[in-house]
Amino acid sequence: MRKAIIYIPNRNPMQSGNGKTDKWVLEFETKDTTKNPLMGWESSSDTFSELRLEFSSKELAINYAKKKKIIFEIIEPKKRKIIKKSYSDNFLR
Repeated sequence: MRKAIIYIPNRNPMQSGNGKTDKWVLEFETKDTTKNPLMGWESSSDTFSELRLEFSSKELAINYAKKKKIIFEIIEPKKRKIIKKSYSDNFLR
């Protein structure tokens, strides 16, 4: 069976908000990538690589993978280290 990865996608680095970071995503690993000789783009005949499923919780994603007998790997999100700063800290060095 195919191998899938379950993870929470990173937030957009161009935005400061945490929108759309609460969804868990199940994606299949890509097999047999080739380089298109005409345009130089990477392509694949594997249609599973185009599939991306979103779940509201990690447990739902795991249950789906077990039900469909998909081998999966879970990538846990890293905790964000928040440093509280005030405007006056810029001038206290």
